[in-house]
Amino acid sequence: MTIKLGVPSKGRLMEKTFDWFGARGIELTRTGSDREYAAAVKGIDGVELVLLSAGEIPRELAAGRIHLGVTGTDLVREKLASWQDKVIELAPMGFGHADLIIAVPRAWVDVNTLDDLDAVAAAFRAQHGFRLRIATKYHRLIRDHMRDHGVADYQLVDSQGATEGTVKNETAEAIADITSTGETLRANHLKILGGGPVHKSQATLLKSRKAQWSDEDRATLAALKTKLGLGA
Repeated sequence: MTIKLGVPSKGRLMEKTFDWFGARGIELTRTGSDREYAAAVKGIDGVELVLLSAGEIPRELAAGRIHLGVTGTDLVREKLASWQDKVIELAPMGFGHADLIIAVPRAWVDVNTLDDLDAVAAAFRAQHGFRLRIATKYHRLIRDHMRDHGVADYQLVDSQGATEGTVKNETAEAIADITSTGETLRANHLKILGGGPVHKSQATLLKSRKAQWSDEDRATLAALKTKLGLGA
């Protein structure tokens, strides 16, 4: 038996993941071309590397098709209902930091908190006849956050492209998106609501609760965790 380890298949997340494991004595390599997803693991036996998109990894962990995976905590919480029942966070990895925030036009000088947004949303609906629109890719996380803070008079509109541009394009009045520096928000004349981010995300090594774990797999996992400095 082998443990399947899913990691992002391209970009900085893949590079940083390879670096993180490499610094701990485990070499992950991509063996094919950019169009192939062949990969290899050196430094420990019984581990197979599977290259996937970061967004696929939570679902593959939840389905039990991979044993371990590296992805952002924002994607885990967005894509998996009751995520704690499906995965265990083994280790934050110290990279891929980003905050999920809610932002509104900078011209809304009196709107600085969620309470302010709630008040504006009620007035917006009375004036325009439809709910204030928030463009986002993170429907589950934003719905939960709004419910927890008592905000109800809004609607989420799906954005899979440049979310920051939706306000300028008049397809939304506000946005909820991941940001690391805030530069794109400022360039689009948006400001982040105060009170802290909806979620602070980073790349994390996760273990599937749903995968089949043989005694041999558990021994391999124990050896892997020791090598990674994660304890028993």
